Amino acid sequence: MENRIEKYVRPNILALKPYVSFRDTFDTSDYTKLDANENPFGDYNRYPDSTQKVLREKLSSIKNVPSTQIAVGNGSDELIDLIIKIFCRPNEDKIVVMKPSFAMYEFYASVNGNEVIELDLDENFQLTKEEFLAKTKDSGAKVLFLCTPNNPIGNSISDLEFYIENFDGIVVIDEAYIEFSAKASMVSKLNQYDNLIVLQTLSKAWGMAGLRIGMALASEFIISLFNRTKSPYNISAINIEKALIGLDQVETFETNLAYLIEQKELFYSQLSQIESVIKIYHSDANFFLIEFKNAEEIYLKLVENQILTSKRFPSIPNALRINLGTAEENQKLIQTLKTI
Repeated sequence: MENRIEKYVRPNILALKPYVSFRDTFDTSDYTKLDANENPFGDYNRYPDSTQKVLREKLSSIKNVPSTQIAVGNGSDELIDLIIKIFCRPNEDKIVVMKPSFAMYEFYASVNGNEVIELDLDENFQLTKEEFLAKTKDSGAKVLFLCTPNNPIGNSISDLEFYIENFDGIVVIDEAYIEFSAKASMVSKLNQYDNLIVLQTLSKAWGMAGLRIGMALASEFIISLFNRTKSPYNISAINIEKALIGLDQVETFETNLAYLIEQKELFYSQLSQIESVIKIYHSDANFFLIEFKNAEEIYLKLVENQILTSKRFPSIPNALRINLGTAEENQKLIQTLKTI
């Protein structure tokens, strides 16, 4: 299985020797540490565990995936960057993305000098299998990024296994918003597809965006490539501590998630009654893509009232992306829209 995936990996990455912190290879908690040029004083004077062992074990228990199949990144952004660096030779290889979708796939490909093949979504913001096959077959593209639920629309992409089975390369399923969706996670398919990487995050449903904790779930071989290429101490000790505390608060997480899903139904109902709203697109995430009659005017008026939303035009005409807040924040938005 691993040999099949090796052909997609840059040769210099396969030959790369990872940085290994000797103290993280066994329990050194009782050792006198004079090896890393650290200051003996201070609350956070020691480098964090470079392997994030405890955090990965905690995530393992939640995701029901072995810790050896989990890599932790400084947000999903770092993991996207690493995926492109691992599999795509600068100025030679290509990636494939949906259009519209999360902009950072294209951003990191541009940084690495990689060409981007765009798959235009149809009127329902779904992929077209015929276009997918036409654009990717014999393209030499190394990585396919599929965001589902997709940002900035919020809808889930159908027939994911078709795209995994028909792409000659690595398929990345970005599930940043999966906890808000009734759809099943593709994590359950990891043992079925050796070319699959699933990205998830603590930024959205877990409410830890400020900690910048993303995770990649994949085969042990692919995870070994992440560990080989990542920065030695890419997650700070404070962020690891805070993430572990947050992950222990499962009841709070479930209560807040249920609250947001309940608010989402009410929010949709109230938005539907706003005169300037033309269409609210279906969403499996914690936000709505909304088409307005006068999106530019709406956006500016909301800013005047100290409400921030996300402009999606001109790429998506007359559209704003608006995420769920508290009941009070949602009502402030609704009442402001009614006055415009």
